[in-house]
Amino acid sequence: MSGAILELWTRTSGTWINIATVIAGTVAGALLQRRLPQRVLRVITQGVGLLTLWLGFSMAESLTAADAGAIAGPVLGLLVLALGGAIGEWWSIEERLARVGTWVQQRWRGRGSFTDGFVAASLLFCVGPLALLGSLTNGSTGDNTLLVLKASMDGLAAIALASTYGSGVGFSVLSLLVYQGGLSLLAGWLTGALPDPAIDPRLALATGVGGLTIVGIGLGLLDIARVRVASFLPALLLAPGLYGLAIWLQQF
Repeated sequence: MSGAILELWTRTSGTWINIATVIAGTVAGALLQRRLPQRVLRVITQGVGLLTLWLGFSMAESLTAADAGAIAGPVLGLLVLALGGAIGEWWSIEERLARVGTWVQQRWRGRGSFTDGFVAASLLFCVGPLALLGSLTNGSTGDNTLLVLKASMDGLAAIALASTYGSGVGFSVLSLLVYQGGLSLLAGWLTGALPDPAIDPRLALATGVGGLTIVGIGLGLLDIARVRVASFLPALLLAPGLYGLAIWLQQF
């Protein structure tokens, strides 16, 4: 039994470390929220917003590596966003998440915009090459170096996000547990299905689309626009399938 527990820890250690840093950052951010002047918190939030925009645009560059034959990656990314956003609105994902967030907030007695914090932190922490490659590496070889690096950055981001959104940021560890932990446990099968995840165009498309959703988070943090980020979540799931469909259709 102890051997199985040790193997589980070895394959998922990076995720647990990441969860710990996000919780610690959320606690620190909540404490700062009560002690720092509002103008200081605003500047911190703007700093995170600017960095979030940079991260999102950097990830969006992956669309240039997601060409599906004659269809350029950015064009395919637009189609994925449009279809995914339409599905998200049809399913009322934004409103459903808001109701769940309100329910949890009432029982947790959280402060701030609970649902916005949960969605923003979940996307920021889960979407990106470090989360994917780090989980696959940790699960297949036991090396958690990439996820430990990611954990340090996520912990710092959680401080700033929690100072704005409150305890909803801390609940994003549930997303980390499901996404990163699940990828780590499935790493053996996934690495076989995706021989080289770092250059796979399907993942490049998903990463680019995810980057654009993160740009939406940055715009919200800077009070530039209120993007319905949650409605675009289906696009992340649709991206690999639509890439394959685009390749298949060009055979006729």
